Amino acid sequence: MVATAAAAPIQGDEDSAKRRQILDGARAVFLEFGFDGASMGEIARAAGVSKGTLYVYFADKNSLFCEIVEQESLVQGMLSFDFVADRGIEATLQAFGNAYIGLICSPRGASAIRTVMAIAERMPDIGRRYYERVIANTIGRFARYLEGQVAGGMLRIDDCELAAAQFMQTCQATLFLPFIFQTSEPPSPERIARVVDSAAAMFLAAYRAPKTNSN
Repeated sequence: MVATAAAAPIQGDEDSAKRRQILDGARAVFLEFGFDGASMGEIARAAGVSKGTLYVYFADKNSLFCEIVEQESLVQGMLSFDFVADRGIEATLQAFGNAYIGLICSPRGASAIRTVMAIAERMPDIGRRYYERVIANTIGRFARYLEGQVAGGMLRIDDCELAAAQFMQTCQATLFLPFIFQTSEPPSPERIARVVDSAAAMFLAAYRAPKTNSN
């Protein structure tokens, strides 16, 4: 009984490792060839498994692609940024903007976006899931931070969700579209910082609460 109980986690670990191996191989193939250009045979070769093993884990290319999008959504949705309430607003905007643009203008981030956009018309559930878990989730987290600053009297905003989306879009200016359409290389950290600093200045000019005269 003890030996049997000990064997189960090992089998589970092996199964999980094989699944990750397949997903890593599939991700590389999808990013290189796109959804239509990828084949289960090519995915099996990239993953270093047989097609038979591949079909044990995934019924078809659609289910494999859906799981990869799900993982990418979780990775990108968990943007590594904490909206610390007691940090200065300008510093928070600059740090968040740099982190956000650094993510979507990275080779991996852009490839995931291109791949989802290419398939969203035929597989709208994938597009919706990606939008909700990545874009809407990030806007929502940022909006909640802004609401706290409005409550503290630091900002004056009627619609924090709109303001959050405005800032994120302004940070993309001259950076995201040229990169996503592959007319430019990934922007340098210095260029990102210049654009984000300008976006933060515009945001605060519009939304910073006026100082009250204590005299």
